[in-house]
Amino acid sequence: MSIFLPELALILMALIFFILSLSKPKASLVQTMALIMAVIVFLISIMSYKSSGLLFFNAYKIDAFSQIFKIILSFGFLIVVALGSGVKTSLKGITKELAAEYYMFLTLSVTGLVFLTSSVELLTIVLSLEISSFALYVVIPFRYQDGYKKQMEAGIKYVMFGALATGISLYGMSYIFGVAHTTYLDELVTILPDLVQGQAIAIIGLILMLASFFYKLAMFPMHFWAPDVYEGSANETAGFIATLPKVGAVALLLRLVALAGVETTQITWILGTLAVLSMTIGNLSALVQKDIKRLLAYSSIAHAGYVMIAVLCANNLGYEAAIYYIAGYILMNLAVFYVIYNVSDSGENVSLDDLRGLYKRSPLLALILAIAAFGMAGMPPTIGFLGKFMIFTAAISKPLYAIVILAVINAGIAAYYYLKMVRAAYINCEEDLSPIKLGVPKYIFGIFFIVSILAAGIFPQSLMELAKTAVNTIL
Repeated sequence: MSIFLPELALILMALIFFILSLSKPKASLVQTMALIMAVIVFLISIMSYKSSGLLFFNAYKIDAFSQIFKIILSFGFLIVVALGSGVKTSLKGITKELAAEYYMFLTLSVTGLVFLTSSVELLTIVLSLEISSFALYVVIPFRYQDGYKKQMEAGIKYVMFGALATGISLYGMSYIFGVAHTTYLDELVTILPDLVQGQAIAIIGLILMLASFFYKLAMFPMHFWAPDVYEGSANETAGFIATLPKVGAVALLLRLVALAGVETTQITWILGTLAVLSMTIGNLSALVQKDIKRLLAYSSIAHAGYVMIAVLCANNLGYEAAIYYIAGYILMNLAVFYVIYNVSDSGENVSLDDLRGLYKRSPLLALILAIAAFGMAGMPPTIGFLGKFMIFTAAISKPLYAIVILAVINAGIAAYYYLKMVRAAYINCEEDLSPIKLGVPKYIFGIFFIVSILAAGIFPQSLMELAKTAVNTIL
């Protein structure tokens, strides 16, 4: 069972937090244990990189593709745990009495996403999605802030949209099973392309089946939950929701689209239209936002469109671009959440006005925000620039000229609201604002974000080699 070590480590981690929740230990102890165990899970994921095999009646496949995504997920989880050090106090996002439960449910959610990356059978995929989703349904109302009740509304909306997405996906899977008579992806790969070309019901089933993945990715038309859930969740929880579920969705989309025969014109243009609508709606809605988390929510809807373009390319470069882009998205997004978390005094939401004069209060935070914003806007030499460049190159080689033109226009629109954040941070403020003091660990953590975003954009070879290895596994 050595090939199952990352999953076992996460299950053990969740079990430890369950036991801790029975005794109500100090939040500082829980936070320290979470950080240590997250590091262990990340190291185990790296050591398991070359593992391969099939488990559970061939419904669970360990290969280079799944292992690379597990490394990305465990790395993102480690950053989120390090980001959420505020659970040491009830005044920074999460009620301190619920610290153990909070980390238990976050760990269970990551476990579901890790299961998702290796699932190669439709029912196993559904179970993995539900494990991940149900854990997040619970943690959203854990937010603590005097007089603030939007977390309850956010939790309800997340549950309702999640149930709707799951129902639609199961309905689509029933169509797929009805025409293909199998739920195993390796069998569907030989059957589905011909079915998609010859039977409209197979196209309908495939589109409906993708609903749950669009929900995780916050992609049109399953995007309506994102702004309210981001706004209502604690800052550290919103950072988790904004990043890790999207990694699991991209992993599964790549597997499914690779086997579905996306060369089929109908599928390409249906998904291409959804991608363009996602980019356009997300970017135009983000233009008028004042709350940073709502802005990031609409931004994530737009980024889902870019990722979908990469997936639609149905070639090596497109799939590699999708993996590279989602890895960069995690870094850039969590860098912004790092700034939000440190600017927020008591776990409250941060608006553009709250960023005014940030360069005086903390030059490092202002620089992190600027580099992350430049990256998400697609400016060189960040990882975001190279990610978009690769996606557009792959789409042109397809060729998907119309989609590329619309995507470039959307990138120009997005640059406006990203630079608006930077402008707010570097604008003069007449008020005397207290400086934001960062300890040595937080200072090093901030430097890490700057170096990673720039280094991955200037020297992308290592990450691209990992992406190539992953893609060769599924093609």
